[in-house]
Amino acid sequence: MAVNFGKIVVGIYVEIKRSDGVGLLTGRIHQAMVTSLNEDNESVTVEWIENGDTKGKEIDLECIFSLNPDVAPEEEISLSPVTPPPPTPSSVKVTKIPKNRRTIAPGRSEIPSRDNRVISTRGRPAQQQQPESAPPPPVQQPSQPTQSQTQSQLTQQQQNAARRKSNCVKEVEKLQEKRERRRIQQQELREKRAQEIDTTVPNYEILQMIRDFRASLDYRPLTTTDLIEEHRICVCVRKRPLNKKELTVRDLDVITIPSKDVVMVHEPKQKVDLTRFLENQTFRFDYAFDDSTTNEMVYRFTARPLVETIFDRGMATCFAYGQTGSGKTHTMGGDFSGKNQDCSKGIYALAARDVFLMLKKPNYKKLDLQVYATFFEIYSGKVFDLLNRKAKLRVLEDGKQQVQVVGLQEREVKCTEDVLKLIEMGNSCRTSGQTSANAHSSRSHAVFQIILRRKGKMHGKFSLIDLAGNERGADTSSADRQTRLEGAEINKSLLALKECIRALGRNKPHTPFRASKLTQVLRDSFIGENSRTCMIATISPGMASCENTLNTLRYANRVKELTVDPNAVTEGVRPNVNALNQLDIMDEEWELGNSPQRDDLKLLCEQNEEEVSPQLFTFHEAVSHLVEMEEQVLEDHRAVFQESIRWLEDEKVLLEMTEEVDYDVDSYSSQLEQILDQKIDILIELRDKVRSFRSTLQEEEQASKQINPKRPRAL
Repeated sequence: MAVNFGKIVVGIYVEIKRSDGVGLLTGRIHQAMVTSLNEDNESVTVEWIENGDTKGKEIDLECIFSLNPDVAPEEEISLSPVTPPPPTPSSVKVTKIPKNRRTIAPGRSEIPSRDNRVISTRGRPAQQQQPESAPPPPVQQPSQPTQSQTQSQLTQQQQNAARRKSNCVKEVEKLQEKRERRRIQQQELREKRAQEIDTTVPNYEILQMIRDFRASLDYRPLTTTDLIEEHRICVCVRKRPLNKKELTVRDLDVITIPSKDVVMVHEPKQKVDLTRFLENQTFRFDYAFDDSTTNEMVYRFTARPLVETIFDRGMATCFAYGQTGSGKTHTMGGDFSGKNQDCSKGIYALAARDVFLMLKKPNYKKLDLQVYATFFEIYSGKVFDLLNRKAKLRVLEDGKQQVQVVGLQEREVKCTEDVLKLIEMGNSCRTSGQTSANAHSSRSHAVFQIILRRKGKMHGKFSLIDLAGNERGADTSSADRQTRLEGAEINKSLLALKECIRALGRNKPHTPFRASKLTQVLRDSFIGENSRTCMIATISPGMASCENTLNTLRYANRVKELTVDPNAVTEGVRPNVNALNQLDIMDEEWELGNSPQRDDLKLLCEQNEEEVSPQLFTFHEAVSHLVEMEEQVLEDHRAVFQESIRWLEDEKVLLEMTEEVDYDVDSYSSQLEQILDQKIDILIELRDKVRSFRSTLQEEEQASKQINPKRPRAL
């Protein structure tokens, strides 16, 4: 068979092996020149120019006709209804063309013999010359085949085509079929999802991802039949339901609690190509309460086991921690109905109820214990008595190094109703402010204490604390000084609280309780063998609160990690040597004197160097100094005021003496001079302290501008 192809389109394929052994084909299609026809195996030899080299290969006729249908003979097309497969690596032979190789000019019917090869001439195309050998004898045209012969030829061609398919081509076809089936299934799944979910919901794609993930979980929530375990430090998490505001904006619930001790956060993420996906982060605690859990259920596993501790001459602490609007006040104080709060359903009241029930037991009734209650708040490093018209109190250490809240009133209570009245009284005057999360957010730490006394002496104490929102502690560089001081105190107190729990869990010899007012007033709760603590981390489920929720969980997780392995050698995060050196350099430059409070503050910052930069430590120190100076100025001012009243009385006597006709002028002048000298000395001293206080205000403002914006990991 002699056919003049001229320039035709051919395919170059290369077989690549995958790691699992499956072969894949890859390559490209371009034009080439036919140089010889091989009738033995029905193939041709072609050549082309590539990168300055003339290259060639042998390719089946069926592939030539498939890629170039315009040159295929009619009888070939009629006998080959099945499209031939692409060339396989077994049929491809790429060779270099010998230098003495001569090519055919286009349009000539003479085809060189198969023994000739393709020449490689670097940098120039192959020259076309007339072949020297005689042309092959003409091919006789076959007679018209019968129907049976045609069927036989078709079957034979199909078998030949199937045999010529390599395993690599078969694997490629299988992969293509699977891909098509998978695309069809995915399209059907997308259509089904579109019918099940409202696409008008914001972030509906994220919602569907969360639903798909939850569908694969095995739920085993906490029940009343689960055992209450003994923990010296118990850390649990409570999730609240979506509130009215979140439901109004159709916010997504990104928190899942599949079991009694696991919390999962579905954090939305976005790739570089803007594809959205979920990062499912898992945390494990002692207990995990979902959004259907009641206050009674939370109390059963958290504060209730601590009630017996105070009857055994121990100290117990239970505090709620979380962002504003996450349910802390609801958990500790009780259910809200609008602005009204039902205090009988909070942990405060539930703990008081069990205290009075325990008093009736025979083994405790004979102790003749009396129950007292206190309620105070800590705001910007100051303590206020919520049961005494919010009187400002001072926190001092006595000669036995015991912390005393001077002037704090203890009210004796006889029943649960008495406790509820005190709680309502204290909540009515607690410091609060409006935030984006809550119209009446807590800006202070509220501490409610139930104290047992026997013959006037302390027998046990249960401190229940509703902490301020942790997101407020992140704002330490605000233009408003009051907001800065408020945030700094919250930030510092939460870090100090974490370190005090660390010391309690590991029985460390030193507790940095002086670093904040909160830990200072709770000092006796963190020392002693018979001290127990419970932390309730409250979290918001909305996607808009995801960042604050993760910060809350990381903080709670670090507290729990400290109690998992008491024999661990490392003490949390390794101190940053550079940070410590910077703190020491600051001490030398400023010639700062050491004090117990400053030492604890420095230790606190060193142990949390990932969250507290040297600049932030300087700011905390400036704030602490500012608070101390403020207390001294106010105390001296009160003293001067009281002294001024005495001076007025003395001056009144002198003036009355001058009304006499023969009064002693020498005595009058000497006494007046003494009064004026006293006034001048005391007023000058007060004036100097006020000037120093104003200088401290400027230092605080400068320090706030130098804060390194280091993102707190747990706050």
